[in-house]
Amino acid sequence: MNKLVLATGNLGKVKELSDMLGSLNIEVLPQSEFNVPEVAETGTTFVENAIIKARHAAKITGLPVIADDSGLEVDALNGAPGIYSARFAGNDANDKDNIIKLLSDLEAVPAEKRTARFWCVLVLMRHADDPTPLICQGFWEGRITIEASGLNGFGYDPVFYVPEKGVTSAELDKATKNTLSHRGKALKQLLVLLQNKLQA
Repeated sequence: MNKLVLATGNLGKVKELSDMLGSLNIEVLPQSEFNVPEVAETGTTFVENAIIKARHAAKITGLPVIADDSGLEVDALNGAPGIYSARFAGNDANDKDNIIKLLSDLEAVPAEKRTARFWCVLVLMRHADDPTPLICQGFWEGRITIEASGLNGFGYDPVFYVPEKGVTSAELDKATKNTLSHRGKALKQLLVLLQNKLQA
C-alpha cells in the first residue's frame, strides 16, 4: 500500500495527513485527483459519515481510502455544531461564516462554560467492500474564545483555545498542533495499525 486516497476536498486536511504519513512512505492523494464527487453525509455520527465517504471514494478510485469525519462539540450548545461543523452557518458557509455564527451563539456564555472539544474519526477501507475497516478516533479538549486569534490551521482553529499552551490552535506551529490535536491522536492510532499490517 504505497498510495492512499484521502476522501476530502479540504487541502488543509490532505497536507496534515500527508505530513504525518510521510514516515511510512505512503503518498496521500486528494480524491479530487480522481474527480470523486462529494457524497451526501447522511449518517448521524462521525463514524457513519466517515464510512460513507470512504466507501464512496474506494468504489470510484479502486484504491485504499482514508476518510476523516471531524467536528467541534461545544458543551453550552448541547454538542453542536457536531457533525454539522463544516456547514454550521449553512450549506455554502465558509470557515469565517461558521466562526461568526459560533461566537454569536455563545455571546452570553461566560468563559468557564465555553468548554469544547474537537473530535476526529479516521476510517481506512482497503476497498469498497472492506468488511473490517480500521476505525480510529481522537479528541482534543479546549475552550471557545471570545474572538478569533492566529493565522495557522483552518476551520475553528482561531477560536479554539488550548489551555495547556495558553494560545488558540491557530497560534500553534504545525508540529505542536499535530502532537496535541484530535486528528494527530487518531492518526497515531492509525499509524500503529498500519505499521502492524505492513509488517504482517
